[in-house]
Amino acid sequence: MKQREIYSCAQVMELIQEIGFLPLLDSGIHGYSAEEMVTDDCRYVMLPDGGWDWPLWKWKGPIITDGNCVYGKFFAGKAGFISKAWWPDFCNYRRHLHPAPSEGSIEETILLTLQEQGPLITRELRAACGFTGPKMRSRFDGYVTRLQMACRVVTEDFVYPTDKHGNEYGWGWSLLTTPEQLHGREACQCPRTPEASFDRLFAHFKALLPHASDKQILKLIKS
Repeated sequence: MKQREIYSCAQVMELIQEIGFLPLLDSGIHGYSAEEMVTDDCRYVMLPDGGWDWPLWKWKGPIITDGNCVYGKFFAGKAGFISKAWWPDFCNYRRHLHPAPSEGSIEETILLTLQEQGPLITRELRAACGFTGPKMRSRFDGYVTRLQMACRVVTEDFVYPTDKHGNEYGWGWSLLTTPEQLHGREACQCPRTPEASFDRLFAHFKALLPHASDKQILKLIKS
């Protein structure tokens, strides 16, 4: 993968379509993340007044709502983008590794809640699933992350609080949904076997990241 200098949201969108998979932050493979590819002006910076600016972080929402990629915690629990062209194979293999949640499980409750109530931010989803007690937040977040790793929950957009002047602030909240609700059931169907999807993914990553070890590539695909 040739190195390039990225300085706009549109360029990130183009790159996702070109290479198929793009971790947002450090992937464990040198140079392979949106954070490492953007120019210095687009990275996180502290402002003199104590605030911060991070163009790349603010681009996440527009990139997702553009509709040509899927976003979630897919890479070892870390977030990244996957083009719609590559999503069927990735989803096919990951769901093979992580079968559908068992009946009555917390994971099933989360999925049913999203299917019945539509997209929800994590706080709303947690309350709707009854995780309202003390120390429940981290436990619940763990379930949601596992469902994202299984390609059963994705982020539809980001929701930001606003101040009294109507200005958005803060890090934003993920608006969670299922990939079927976001892109349609057909987008999650693949004509290949999980094994064939794996072979296709592995060959793609080997060509994309010739400097990466097999172990590093397997981590991207499997965990």
